[in-house]
Amino acid sequence: MRDLKFEQKRSLSRLEAAAQLTAIAAALSEGGDAELELGAGTLSLRIPDDLRSEIEVEIGDGEIELEIEFKWPTAPARKKAPAKPPAKPPAKPGRSSTSTNRSKSAKRAATKKP
Repeated sequence: MRDLKFEQKRSLSRLEAAAQLTAIAAALSEGGDAELELGAGTLSLRIPDDLRSEIEVEIGDGEIELEIEFKWPTAPARKKAPAKPPAKPPAKPGRSSTSTNRSKSAKRAATKKP
């Protein structure tokens, strides 16, 4: 048995469908506790930062069916410990090879005759 199930089926105009999707998109963007006005009632949901999604399109029997589904656990997710960045090797003392190569190039250029 499910903890809760809400299902609503009704005919909408294209603009009403867009408004409903816009409200859902705003709730997803804000995250946290969201309230959606759906028909005669309000649906309150807690939306986490990470979700799973599924988009399905079926064409048959003279109709197109588009399903957009989002899933997330009801229990809050445990926060993972931040990964430690890899340690950088210590810098070697002395001159870099770039400055040595520049010095040799400068000396060669100075000794060339026009």
